[in-house]
Amino acid sequence: MNNLEKYNNAFIEVFGVEDSALGSNFNKDSVDGWDSVHQLNIIALLEESFDIMLDPEDIMELTSYEKGKELMVKYEVEL
Repeated sequence: MNNLEKYNNAFIEVFGVEDSALGSNFNKDSVDGWDSVHQLNIIALLEESFDIMLDPEDIMELTSYEKGKELMVKYEVEL
């Protein structure tokens, strides 16, 4: 499994969506049920999958699929 698949699987597992639902419109404002618990679940899965520890500021900023991809680059995770 490549890094993009691992990244996508975090969102798929937390939100119970299909891979095709992920993209630039997948964010806290457009996804029903995106709350702090779901956000923390995404963080936990990403940290575990990529063996990283996100800074608190980055955790607060991870409010969309695309922003998460930007943050992965910051942590030297190639997607």
